[in-house]
Amino acid sequence: MNDARSVGAALNWATALLSEAGIERPQAEARILMEAASGRSRSQIIAFPEQALTALQGIGFDAMVVRRCAREPISRILGHREFWSLNFAVGPATLDPRPDSETLVAAVLARIADRNADLLLLDLGTGTGCLLLALLSELPQARGIGVDISDSAVATASANAAALGLSARAEFRVGDWARDISAQCDVVVSNPPYIESMAIAGLAPEVARFDPLAALDGGADGLEAYRALLPQAAERLKPGGLLALEIGAGQTGAVQALARQAHLQPLEVARDLAGIERCLLFTR
Repeated sequence: MNDARSVGAALNWATALLSEAGIERPQAEARILMEAASGRSRSQIIAFPEQALTALQGIGFDAMVVRRCAREPISRILGHREFWSLNFAVGPATLDPRPDSETLVAAVLARIADRNADLLLLDLGTGTGCLLLALLSELPQARGIGVDISDSAVATASANAAALGLSARAEFRVGDWARDISAQCDVVVSNPPYIESMAIAGLAPEVARFDPLAALDGGADGLEAYRALLPQAAERLKPGGLLALEIGAGQTGAVQALARQAHLQPLEVARDLAGIERCLLFTR
């Protein structure tokens, strides 16, 4: 449906299609797509539904709606996602940053007594760079290194640092966890792949179809990445430093056991807004 029509008519059409596709908030998501396609604000869309879309605006809106009906996340359609009140570009090689991961950022900041301290941070499996850059935005004297095995992810993270004005304090490298890092770090963070291989197909389509498999698949038991990164993270962590790991539901005991094998001491378990144990903190 791309003939000239009003904003309101286009929204009604999109809301019906999105509802049929199983989207939970079809009207709200239709408005978000309309904002992007038409350049109108939300208040303009609500106040002036009779305004006509141009042909190009209509074509662009229709294409976005079709993509969302195929369960492509809005963040991937628009090319960006808000995280920690910052705007992050997303790409095919990066996870879509989610509010659950803000639990890790909040937990780390709560443990830093002096936010003006000269700290060195390390983010393993950085993806968009959202964890590292969110932390650097709150720690004005800190510096950080983000590592990812994907060239494309590193390019996305570097672009995000530049867009947020943090390039001078953030460096992104291609690497295998912390294998090529020699520095001793005050804080190490990671959101590694932790989904059991057989469970991935049962995830929401927005995740299973569109997030990169390498960023999801934690092996048969969901713990492969922790086995690889924990010994390396322990070696790169200063005595008294802080390690923060995102985990999946029900993984607390298993990951803590692996951390103890790496001579790390559990500090805290942080829960997300749904009450799920989402972040583990350790020290050395």
